[in-house]
Amino acid sequence: MDPSSERIAAEASAPPSSVDLARAAALFAQSVEIMARLRAPGGCPWDREQSFDSIRKYTLEETYEVFDAIERRDWPHLAEELGDLLLQVLFYAEMAANDGHFTIADVLEHLNSKLVRRHPHVFGEEASRAAGNRADVDAAVEGSSAAVLRNWDEIKAAEALHAADAPAAQLPQVSRLDSVQRAMPALAEAAKLGAKARKAGFDWPEWRDLLPKLVEETAELEAEAASDNPARKPAVEAELGDLLFTVVNLGRHLGVDAEMALRGCNRRFRQRFREMELASERPLEELAPVELEELWAAAKRKLGGLSKLPGRL
Repeated sequence: MDPSSERIAAEASAPPSSVDLARAAALFAQSVEIMARLRAPGGCPWDREQSFDSIRKYTLEETYEVFDAIERRDWPHLAEELGDLLLQVLFYAEMAANDGHFTIADVLEHLNSKLVRRHPHVFGEEASRAAGNRADVDAAVEGSSAAVLRNWDEIKAAEALHAADAPAAQLPQVSRLDSVQRAMPALAEAAKLGAKARKAGFDWPEWRDLLPKLVEETAELEAEAASDNPARKPAVEAELGDLLFTVVNLGRHLGVDAEMALRGCNRRFRQRFREMELASERPLEELAPVELEELWAAAKRKLGGLSKLPGRL
């Protein structure tokens, strides 16, 4: 570890929590060793065949399995799923080490530095500077989460400017939306874009103002879809995107996370559809639309909730 890293580690040191840190460190080291053995000659054939592209789909799957365990408050399962998510990090790091790019130690060093750098209110401005902070922020946040987020954004923006490795006068114009990563679910990205635009005054005044916009976007989508021309598919996709963007920002104004709202809707749909299957004496495929709607209404009454009829969600 270089002197700057040692200084960061020393500044970041704090009284240990109830977790046995020594045991956690030993187990993490064991996990790193196991992953290295799986990828080494004579290790697991499947693990040795994998690439960054082949396992990335599992990263998304494991992330949503973590979400599911949290929503169900299934703590034992969550501990297991977090382990599976950590496996993805170890897998990527080991493949990168095999190719000579970086190691798991580099990953941890970047993480530790970032945490200290972006928390001057916790570790002190000197430690934050030593960890690479080049922004002039007020570390006296006085318990304000909003102040913490403001400092975080300013420190992050300063990092981006430094990474450009050019004199300030030569730097290209940077959009405030550049801080919103593309590498996230589209619903989350839409909400963050709307929130960033709001800081510039470009936003609807209140949630009621989005209702006419929903009507407008729905009409534009209907007009494009009514053409029934396969060549119009890109236009239909664009109009559907506009409608979804408006819905996501309506949720933002209402203080509702669109991703969580949709996941909740999906869960209710699963429960009610299963109830339909259990209540029907015949396969659902044999029922008329009116019979299906009656089953849905009955499932809704039995299970409760506010979801609309299928086809009208």
